[in-house]
Amino acid sequence: MGSTYGKIFNISTFGESHGKAIGVVIDGCPSNLDFDEAFIQEQLDRRKPGQSRITTQRKEGDSFQVLSGVFEGKTTGTPIAMVIFNEDQRSKDYSHIADSFRPSHADYTYSAKYGNRDYRGGGRSSARETAARVAAGAVAQQVLKGLGIEINAYVNQVGRLKLEKSYQELDLSKTYENAARCPDEDMAQQMFDYIDKTRKKGDSIGGVISCVAKGVPAGWGEPVFDKLHAELGKAMLSINAVKGFDYGSGFDGTELYGSQHNDEFYTDDQGNVRTKTNHAGGILGGISSGEDIYFRVAFKPTATIMVDQESVDKDGNAITVSGKGRHDPCVLPRAVPIVEAMAALVLVDFYLRRKAEG
Repeated sequence: MGSTYGKIFNISTFGESHGKAIGVVIDGCPSNLDFDEAFIQEQLDRRKPGQSRITTQRKEGDSFQVLSGVFEGKTTGTPIAMVIFNEDQRSKDYSHIADSFRPSHADYTYSAKYGNRDYRGGGRSSARETAARVAAGAVAQQVLKGLGIEINAYVNQVGRLKLEKSYQELDLSKTYENAARCPDEDMAQQMFDYIDKTRKKGDSIGGVISCVAKGVPAGWGEPVFDKLHAELGKAMLSINAVKGFDYGSGFDGTELYGSQHNDEFYTDDQGNVRTKTNHAGGILGGISSGEDIYFRVAFKPTATIMVDQESVDKDGNAITVSGKGRHDPCVLPRAVPIVEAMAALVLVDFYLRRKAEG
């Protein structure tokens, strides 16, 4: 099912939305790393449901247990297994769609591929699986922090409400101070109100998350198929509800002349090669340049809405699907730590690849 990611720092996630538990096994984590359980729990708390009225009201503490790979507060170098037991399953909320294909969900494609599906919250296709990624990503972030690398994501756009400021103009430490996960206080309130208004209508809305990684040295990445930006794109596009990815100038760069877009080099006071601008987004030829790596991730509106929609059942009969259960009117606020986690997993894997090269 493609449940494994990474070449050296390798993770495999398991579990379903309404199964007994979800979890992750990490292989390839360096030994003697201080294992900060409080930091991992903090990241899980940022993703967990029920945080505010603009998120799903499913109540999950998302407390994790370490089964292996850690001894006396340090990683041992052996596989790290972590499990999160599900606490608030209401499978009956989904009995009405047991034979139905919900619009914009994976119901039909799962049935076409496997011949059956777990209709309870989407089973394996549920975004609940991303809690395991966040736990693994929190371990990866601990490795990167030791290297002076910092990753910050934030909600940049909800619907047509767009924050017209670059990440350099923002205090990214304020991102988690509000429910909208936007570091600009005024825009955060506008986003919150917009999502809440959408929720009251029984509808949903999408948007964009921006992310920046600071402190990544030059030389990480590969020049052909395993380009650093290609792996970041793959990682982001593997997140539920993601519809697009761009980095650096992205699609906006298509409107510039080469003379405007090219990042000119210079040598700074410390003798480091730098660029005057950073339209490249910190990556040249698939390899990190030493400048900030920044990118954007587009999320679609949540597929489950409280509005009747036309569909078909497993036998091809026309039906009406009525939305029920507990769902996010906008996935973005809870997706911010997921984006950070996936970015960390990509970067730590490339760090270890570079280290292995000697």
